[in-house]
Amino acid sequence: MKDDRTPSLFPPSPEAGSARHAPLAERMRPETLEEVVGQEKLLAPGSFLREAMERDEVPSMIFWGPPGVGKTTLARVMARQTRARFESLTAVLAGVKDVKQIVARARHDLQVGGRRTILFVDEIHRFNKAQQDAFLPHVEDGTIVLIGATTENPSFEVIAPLLSRCRVLVLEPLSEQDVLEILRRALADETRGLATLEVQAQEEALRLIALFSGGDARRALNALEAAVRLAAGSKAPGVRLAAAAVREALQKQTLLYDKAGEEHFNAISALHKSLRNSDADAALYWLARMLEAGEDPLYVARRMVRFASEDVGLADPAALGLAVDATRAVELLGVPEGKLALAQLAVYLAQAPKSNALYRAYAAAADSVRESRGEPVPLHLRNAPTPLMKELGYGRDYRYAHDEEDRVSAMDCLPSALAGRRFYHPGAEGFEGEVGRRLERWRRLRGKAGSGEDS
Repeated sequence: MKDDRTPSLFPPSPEAGSARHAPLAERMRPETLEEVVGQEKLLAPGSFLREAMERDEVPSMIFWGPPGVGKTTLARVMARQTRARFESLTAVLAGVKDVKQIVARARHDLQVGGRRTILFVDEIHRFNKAQQDAFLPHVEDGTIVLIGATTENPSFEVIAPLLSRCRVLVLEPLSEQDVLEILRRALADETRGLATLEVQAQEEALRLIALFSGGDARRALNALEAAVRLAAGSKAPGVRLAAAAVREALQKQTLLYDKAGEEHFNAISALHKSLRNSDADAALYWLARMLEAGEDPLYVARRMVRFASEDVGLADPAALGLAVDATRAVELLGVPEGKLALAQLAVYLAQAPKSNALYRAYAAAADSVRESRGEPVPLHLRNAPTPLMKELGYGRDYRYAHDEEDRVSAMDCLPSALAGRRFYHPGAEGFEGEVGRRLERWRRLRGKAGSGEDS
């Protein structure tokens, strides 16, 4: 007799309704503290968070970490552990009106039954300042315990008054072993997972998913579900999950990179510091990490032009020209062709001798400008295009260097209050050593001209 039954990715669940058909990542969400995988530092015995839950004294907190590491899960487990009522909002859809309704229910529960309310706000960084202000009085008087979740640095995205009333806890990406444990649990779980499909998963396939996930449990479980769905077309008993099916399901790895968020700044910082440390391999990695994730190549090029002056400077004057040329190449070619010009530039800047003497010199000159009283330009350095200006002494005593014996005069070119100041102190690396020798020679010749010595 023909068996036309097809394997179901949604095994029977004791819960009725839509939960039965929820995505695997939602079904496998931990319900108790013991089921939580990863975040050992936060959940270790004696840790602040575990003790706060055990004493039922959870304060308002901000969970800061990348996607899929357990921010929402911890908030829900915390509510169960502390017997608090759990309310949740997502800042993408909610507004101040929703907050007021939840606060009203929380106040009633607290006054009538003494039960606290944990309000979990996902993506709290998406609330504007006025919306975040709405939480302040209710966090202050204890009406709600606010648990905010954000993938962005709360120092920049959460208003200071609210941040001062919350404890910030940093959640780390899950390790590869953590993700593998989560995947194996999903394959073995008969109630919420995929055990009824009798999935025979190759170790290579699971490790490929773990690598793809980048420490994100939700992404890993979604990938596992997609791969199993693809492999379940066979009518043979059980589902064989091979690496090939995983690769087909994944198609292309999605890099963790937010062009408008903190990862954008973290990655460009890593590139800059790798170049500064003369590490060409690391520089190429961070360059590729940004470009393959869709970063604007001209933004990267502009930062490398800046590096050529800030960190290489006159130690290798050709660096700035090459950086500008690479930027022009990107403008002409676009991507992907322009990526190679940036790779060439990255390796060149990494191997170039380094000097930040120009950076320090300009900073010192700028400090002097800010701290001085706006010294007037010396009269002998001013042009005198009118008779009145000549009468007032403009241009008087100016000495034309080309008419001097050594092509230099003893004339002071700084304001009198700053005479003798030196802002630029050349380094000895690369060509800058020669620059320093030349400048020192000119100083000696100016001194000789001022003393009236013969050449």
